[in-house]
Amino acid sequence: MNVSGMRVPYNDRAKLLIEDNLPSKDPIIWFEQWFNEAKNNPEVVEPNAMCLATATKEGIPSARMILCKGFGRDGFKFFTHYTSRKGGELEENPNAALTFFWGPFSRSVRIEGSVDKLPMSEADDYFSGRPYASQIGALCSDQSKPLAGRQVLSAKEQELKATFKEGQVPKPQFWGGYIVKPKSIEFWQGQTDRIHDRIKFYQPQANESPDNKLSFAGEDGWLYQRLAP
Repeated sequence: MNVSGMRVPYNDRAKLLIEDNLPSKDPIIWFEQWFNEAKNNPEVVEPNAMCLATATKEGIPSARMILCKGFGRDGFKFFTHYTSRKGGELEENPNAALTFFWGPFSRSVRIEGSVDKLPMSEADDYFSGRPYASQIGALCSDQSKPLAGRQVLSAKEQELKATFKEGQVPKPQFWGGYIVKPKSIEFWQGQTDRIHDRIKFYQPQANESPDNKLSFAGEDGWLYQRLAP
């Protein structure tokens, strides 16, 4: 199937990211601003949806859509099974990339960084606040492992519901949280003529200073630069 003709308009020149008038020169503040705009737009169904890319120690990549469950200066958080494919890859290669995309705004944010496990106490607190059905779902899934059919999951679900009532579901032993600690955060805003805006913030190397030509000082220790579209 040839889909080369599929094309939609993005922003026009009335909406540009200009260095002298960026939303913020602190990427965390900028991200929060864009996130809140997406969260408050009814056309964005899940503003916290993000693509998580991981890789094996040999560099073979995999990616999947998950939900961000918190963000701030410490990083971007999500929860999953440690024994899943992504969990296994993060165990041997604790680096990841995240991508948020908010279609109605023609905006995307790319984040790259190292990954740490969250304290188990934080995973316990988050799990206890999940809806009952989601708790059961986490407990009945040996994530990423082959199954004989859907009926296996359905039978396990009914068994667990008969065993554990609401408020009694235990967190799976190998289920917890991760935090991606950003080394770079890139903001993308699409233009209809495909001359897109790309502003990348990054943590400087030791003794690296902005040259004020291709790299500039941001806030909170970040440097930033414009990238070609």
